[in-house]
Amino acid sequence: EVKLVESGGGPVQAGGSLRLSCVISGYSYGTSPTSCLAWFRQAPGKGREGVAVIGYGGSIEYADSVKGRFTISRNNANDTVWLQMNSLKPMDSAMYYCAAGSALSLNANWFHYWGQGTQVTVSS
Repeated sequence: EVKLVESGGGPVQAGGSLRLSCVISGYSYGTSPTSCLAWFRQAPGKGREGVAVIGYGGSIEYADSVKGRFTISRNNANDTVWLQMNSLKPMDSAMYYCAAGSALSLNANWFHYWGQGTQVTVSS
């Protein structure tokens, strides 16, 4: 069973930084259903938004709203993925989810496995 566990969220003031971590277990390295790792977020009353995705070969995509501020990375074993978030804004406040899926996409439909989420709250 694939399992994803996020950590690192919390309250932060605008302009500050947070680093989210996600530990992934229970899958075969590089297999198609989990070849891409991504971060999504969902604010109250809004849909789930793709933030960043990293593919098996290291390709990366970011949502326009976070380009230049957020950085996604992973370790060589492909069992941990991080999201470094700098210059945080109140609009970044949301529940952040780690996901594993089969496409280099920010569309949640391509992601089959999800963590429980970690809350990020940015105050002005």
